[in-house]
Amino acid sequence: MNLNSTPAAERVHIGIFGRRNAGKSSLINALTGQDLAIVSEKKGTTTDPVLKAMELLPLGPVVMIDTPGLDDEGELGRLRVQKAYQILNKTDIALLVVDGSAGMTEDDAKILERIREKEIPYLVVFNKSDLLLDDSGSFIKDENVENHLAELGIGGKDLLWVSAFDKAQIHELRERIARLIPSGESERHIVRDLVSPLDFVVLVVPIDKAAPKGRLILPQQQTIRDLLEAGAVSVVVRETELAKTLKKLENPPSLVITDSQAFKTVARIVPENIPLTSFSILFARYKGNLELLVRGARFIDSLKDDDTVLISEGCTHHRQCDDIGTVKLPNWLKDFTGKELNFEFTSGTEFPLELDKYRLIIHCGGCTLNEREMKYRMKCAEDAGMPMTNYGTAIAYMNGILERSLEVFETALLKTPMAD
Repeated sequence: MNLNSTPAAERVHIGIFGRRNAGKSSLINALTGQDLAIVSEKKGTTTDPVLKAMELLPLGPVVMIDTPGLDDEGELGRLRVQKAYQILNKTDIALLVVDGSAGMTEDDAKILERIREKEIPYLVVFNKSDLLLDDSGSFIKDENVENHLAELGIGGKDLLWVSAFDKAQIHELRERIARLIPSGESERHIVRDLVSPLDFVVLVVPIDKAAPKGRLILPQQQTIRDLLEAGAVSVVVRETELAKTLKKLENPPSLVITDSQAFKTVARIVPENIPLTSFSILFARYKGNLELLVRGARFIDSLKDDDTVLISEGCTHHRQCDDIGTVKLPNWLKDFTGKELNFEFTSGTEFPLELDKYRLIIHCGGCTLNEREMKYRMKCAEDAGMPMTNYGTAIAYMNGILERSLEVFETALLKTPMAD
């Protein structure tokens, strides 16, 4: 992995959907100018979603997602189609690839309806236009196809005819994809809007056997980068050196950000007049769901004996004997509540569709999930009436320092100039 590359969670996710042999994989190769996807005349070559991080001009860093065919057959095929539909939850831009020589089918119409329901920017790409040329090389329009598209409300900016075979309209396709990103969208920041140039910010990063050898974890890397963008000065220390570091600084830091696991220790060391928060809480705000997660943390008091708590992580990693998700959090919850609780665990792309059996969901910070997927998981919980929080918010609450960890956001709001 190139540590200097844009993290996948920060890239635009482009989902490629369509029936088997519509030319999805060929289209990806034509778009990228590389043989990224396996192409075959045999139906069902792509059996699982395939994600590839790359640069796509003029859009920039993206993740291309090649999905199984929507008309796959049998029980295994049904599961593959289900996987393709699940990819919509992390899709920022959807391309529905249709075999232009066959026209729109019921399978195409069904996923288009779901794309529209989820309000995902989309483009219907009719592939294989090279098969629809007359002897003079002119494009032959099928009146029946045109009428069907009109019935489905497809046309104009939503539709483009291309050929992955001879690269016809591929440049235009790239341009149209780039235009699907909403213009004027307000920029989100992890921490940049909370500090000023030359502010000192202390980052507390424990180094234990669960820490990745030779590097910092993604939220720490991204926070440091955001502070650099703000012109602030990052001071990175372990919790064991924190007290001495604070004494050595000529002026108190403008902010202290800690790893959730060290929250209790750090809160005792950092004076009350210095703003304190955690990486998890910053990322909850960054992905637009802090308020909901705070409400979820306060629900911890309502847990009862034999309740089941779902602990979910967005990534997969080698678990250590004192892993925070499977060991530390369950122990802290049982100690805090004094209840006999049950726990279930998921990681990576797994997230249960049925949530009724749980009383609370505690999610990781979601640094490897893009904003759309994190919001999808939050919406699933909200629709089920299920409280949900994340690691850092829950830990701050159980240590009695949640309110303090949120004060930095209120202070930033007070500093923001009022609009005229």
